[in-house]
Amino acid sequence: MIAWMNWTPTVAIFFAVIAGILAVMTVYEIVSPCTERKGFLPIATTRGDRLFIGLLSAAYIHLTFLAVSDITLWVALAVSVAWLLVLLRWG
Repeated sequence: MIAWMNWTPTVAIFFAVIAGILAVMTVYEIVSPCTERKGFLPIATTRGDRLFIGLLSAAYIHLTFLAVSDITLWVALAVSVAWLLVLLRWG
């Protein structure tokens, strides 16, 4: 059925972490509904909006690291996590 996908442990962990983040955010939203707020982003956003922007930004950060440097992707991961935390808190 999904034999076309190369399910290495790294890929499985990646998708499991994304699913876990979505599950936690869903429960958090049910327990504590949020309202839109304006941070340093030029638009009013909810937690879900900021999570989506953060995940999209993480993809671009990783692609940029792949395109312009030979640095290990662990550095890109650290930068992405730091950016996501800043975005979720102050975005």
